[in-house]
Formats: sequence, structure tokens, C-alpha cells
Amino acid sequence: MAATPSDLVRERSGLSRRVLLTGLGLGLGVAAVGLAPGAPKASAATLKDGRWATPAQGRFPAGGHFGAPRDGGPHAGQDITNSTGTGVYAAAAGTVVRRAWGGGFPGRTGNALVIAHGNDQYTYYGHLSAYRVELDAEVSAGQRIADMGATGNVTGPHLHFEVHSGGLGRVTDPVAFMADRGVDLDGGWPRIDPGAGGATVAVIQHLMTQHGHALPADGKYDSAAVDAVKRFQEAEGLEADGQVGPATWPKLVYALKQDAKGDHVKALQTALNKRSAGLAIDGEFGSGTTKAVRAYQDLNRLVVDGEAGPVTWRALVS
Repeated sequence: MAATPSDLVRERSGLSRRVLLTGLGLGLGVAAVGLAPGAPKASAATLKDGRWATPAQGRFPAGGHFGAPRDGGPHAGQDITNSTGTGVYAAAAGTVVRRAWGGGFPGRTGNALVIAHGNDQYTYYGHLSAYRVELDAEVSAGQRIADMGATGNVTGPHLHFEVHSGGLGRVTDPVAFMADRGVDLDGGWPRIDPGAGGATVAVIQHLMTQHGHALPADGKYDSAAVDAVKRFQEAEGLEADGQVGPATWPKLVYALKQDAKGDHVKALQTALNKRSAGLAIDGEFGSGTTKAVRAYQDLNRLVVDGEAGPVTWRALVS
């Protein structure tokens, strides 16, 4: 898909032309700017706050890691391989500031998007087969923004995912950056800490209510919700640390299929809506929810059975 004049690079968020030009020589490497260590880090509890999400489901291909050797310099991102047409999602809320071939960077190829997340943090999504958002669009974490593809100079379909932290052009290891924020780019369960907020917290609250710990689904992981999670963890023989992570999620979710009713179905509908399903949160697993589950499974190359098992849950909340 060729870029139109309106798709060309725009300067956003007070960025000077000088800052934008920092990354113009990047190509698929980082020789022009070096490997930035990332933005100053707060504590793990403040970073694993539910604001970040996995951009795509797939696998890490050999040689697709950050810093891998390339002709133009070290690889600037992490590749995630799956079929053409696999869903690509916003890693966090923000504004689409570039929608162009190579993201507007000379040396890069393929359809690409760049999202500005504030605080001098950006994410780059490359080799896309289709755009699902326009330039200047405001997007939410987990929203579908594009389809995976093989446009540009590639050996096969994949998402080339970058994180720019500290300014546009200052790339950092996306696997480590996202892990610090509770996201496993390789497809694992997320980690949500006390003080977090957003849709994934609302999913947790609905699930906790189904388990008998009545909580408002307000998306705020406050002290009451943390105390309830700790009691749940203790009852399940888990470490009662209040973090909802890889040990807690499998105990928390339910295997669900059509005709199920309850707060666990509200949790599923909330998770599907984070991935752009647009469902009513009514707690009834009817034909509409079944259709949404099947569509999500198909889009992300999961087993398409219309049932929400551990694999589907993990992909949805990751």
C-alpha cells in the first residue's frame, strides 16, 4: 500500500526537526544513534500498571532480536512472526504520528505506523499488510491498528516492533522495555501490580467477583482489590503478593463457552473489547460473544472453536 502525501512524516508533541532527523539514517539498524538504555525507570510496581499490551501474537524468529547483526547496523527492534493478516495492536494509548512507507525513515521499508505515547516514548510497527487506523488517530492500549504482513525488504511475514524511549530515534530493547511494564512479548501472561488501572484491571475485578470477592469493575487496582487478590492467592496456595501474574492468571480465569452467564463472562467481554470487539458487557455468552471469540481466534491464528480457554485468555489479556 503506497503512502499518500497526507501520510508523510509529521512533527508532533513539540518535537523539533532536529530531533526528528536523529533517526533518519536508521534503516533497520541503529548505527546512526546507538542503543539507548531507555527512559529513567521507576519502581517495578509503578511500571506494571496495565497501560501496555502485547502488539501481536506469534513467535520470535531466529535472528530477529534487538541488536542482531544487520548490514546497516544492529537490528533496531524485535520481530514477531505469524501469518499475513494476523492482528497488530497498539502497545499503549497514544496518537498515530506516522503512517507511511518505512515510517518515514529513509532506509526502512514496508508499510509502517509510529505511535506517540507521551513522555518521549514511541512505538514503531513495520512490514504491515494493511492499516486499520488513520494518521492522527487517537488509539487505546490493545486496539487493533493494522495487520501483519511482508511489505518491504523481508524474507516472510512478521511484525517488526520497536520502542523509542527518550525521544524519537532513541531505540531501546523492546523485550526488556515491555517486560519492565509487565508485558511478555513472547506471548506469556501479563503482570499487573497494585496501583494499576484500565481494562485489564476491570477484567481482574470481574473475575474476582465471580470467585466470590465482590469488587466494582472500575478499572482501579486499589487497596480493596489488592486485599481481595491476596486472599484469593492465599486460598489457592500462591504467594500472596497482590501481583496478578503468570501464577495467578491460570487460577483466576474460567473455561467458557456459549450459554455461560456471569461475571466471568463480563470479564471475557471486557477483554475482547480491549482488542476492539465492541461488545455489550452483559455477562451473557450468546451468539454475539461467540462470534467475537471466533473472530479474535481466527485473526490471531489460534484454534478457532469459539470457546475461551487458557490460550485464548492469555492472548486477550497479554
